[in-house]
Amino acid sequence: MRALLQLLRTGRGWRADAPAAAGLGWGVSTGMGPRRAMALYRTEERGQPYSQDYRLFFKNVAGHYISPFHDIPLKVDSKEENGIPTKKARNDEYENLFNMVVEVPRWTNAKMEIATEEPLNPIKQDVKNGKLRYVANIFPHKGYIWNYGALPQVLSRGEVIHVKILGILALIDEGETDWKLIAINANDPEASKFHDIGDVKKFKPGYLEATLNWFRFYKVPEGKPENQFAFNGEFKNKAFALEVIKSTHECWKALLMKKCNGGAINCTNVQVCDSPFHCSQEEAKSLVESVSFSLSKESNEEEQVWHFLGK
Repeated sequence: MRALLQLLRTGRGWRADAPAAAGLGWGVSTGMGPRRAMALYRTEERGQPYSQDYRLFFKNVAGHYISPFHDIPLKVDSKEENGIPTKKARNDEYENLFNMVVEVPRWTNAKMEIATEEPLNPIKQDVKNGKLRYVANIFPHKGYIWNYGALPQVLSRGEVIHVKILGILALIDEGETDWKLIAINANDPEASKFHDIGDVKKFKPGYLEATLNWFRFYKVPEGKPENQFAFNGEFKNKAFALEVIKSTHECWKALLMKKCNGGAINCTNVQVCDSPFHCSQEEAKSLVESVSFSLSKESNEEEQVWHFLGK
């Protein structure tokens, strides 16, 4: 699922825009930028940024390549993260902490996403009809208005941060439900004030409305109609969101154990040892080294264009 930081978003359907089964989305975080989750994960770039060859691979604290989709725990209170025991859950607030992989930093335009169909699921730029995809600037919004990413182990640019789930929005994309999680960075100075979707309305008036409008119009510059929403565009609360996460995580577990058909989703992983898709550290290293390593200082980023939509 995809998540939005300042608030969080999730992906859709089986794969949605996020890694794993019914896909949870990216999140938006309030205030501060994304921060690494206890510095347990690092990234390695391969290929030229803003090209179809660009890939961002993930490593754990030991320097071994991993899949951000399958090998990073969903919950922060998991017993282990890459073999390192985590603190025990102390209260309900801690139980609501999830890992989020940031695919798209706030205010940027390149549509980056976890490559669910590739081994080790690196982050890459989405391509449609042979062209790299960019989100348009629709006045007054510049690119993505939150840090956008995915929850691992649910169906997922590289930062891994701890987030508190606050609510969820159901976007309808080509007839499928594309869940968008609303969350806040657990390290944000204001995080202690936010416990549910109602707190967003209270402390960040206008923020949810801006989020709804962004998702409603962001495809219009491509000549597509406005997006539609389930529940009449109502943001559902934390309890509803946690049930969606729980359901999609169960789908992911069935996928990794080959108990269901994941279609083109690549389930290669390094740390789910009882999965039939498990690979060794040496095999993972070979997979990464087969990808071009060329990096250039030249930028191929798309020229910035602003769109003004009339009523």
